[in-house]
Amino acid sequence: MAKLIMWNLVTLDGLFEGPTKWALDWHDIVWGDQLGQLSIAQLRSAGMLLFGRVTYQGMARHWPTAQGKVADLMNSLPKVVFSTTIDRADWNNTTLLRGSPVEEVPKLKNGVSKDIFLFGSANLASSLMPAGLIDEYRLCLTPVVLGEGTPLFKPSARPTRMRLLDTRSLESGAVILRYEPLPSSSGDA
Repeated sequence: MAKLIMWNLVTLDGLFEGPTKWALDWHDIVWGDQLGQLSIAQLRSAGMLLFGRVTYQGMARHWPTAQGKVADLMNSLPKVVFSTTIDRADWNNTTLLRGSPVEEVPKLKNGVSKDIFLFGSANLASSLMPAGLIDEYRLCLTPVVLGEGTPLFKPSARPTRMRLLDTRSLESGAVILRYEPLPSSSGDA
């Protein structure tokens, strides 16, 4: 069974985009050879990419005309977008699913042998987290405080405890953090 891995760049104040949709210019602070090579390695290990509608639409506007190894991998990998509001998904190798992500993601995990990566898609992630469907969280902690923007993690009725798997610092000042969620217990507050 494949693992579902959330991969995101996040600011020190917990944001994954700035004050407007797709305000991602702060990614330039850490983008370089090391993060580029990590991105290529992750995409090569992926069997599928998973998106919510908003992230999918932004990615589908960008990647089809982009150049380079990352673009080649993004365009060639199978992709799934969850949406009840779009009529079609035209980006190469994309399947549109309208059903419940909580019901569909286990089927997707059983259907591929390589890992599934969830990019962006904070709303989708917030529906998958309580169901325990995200197996690993990979975050590129970026050394910037934006002050306003969209938080990566949405408010939740219960905490999700994590176990640190690995850290890796980059020359850019970013730190790659890998966590796995701990099983919840009835004693959690």
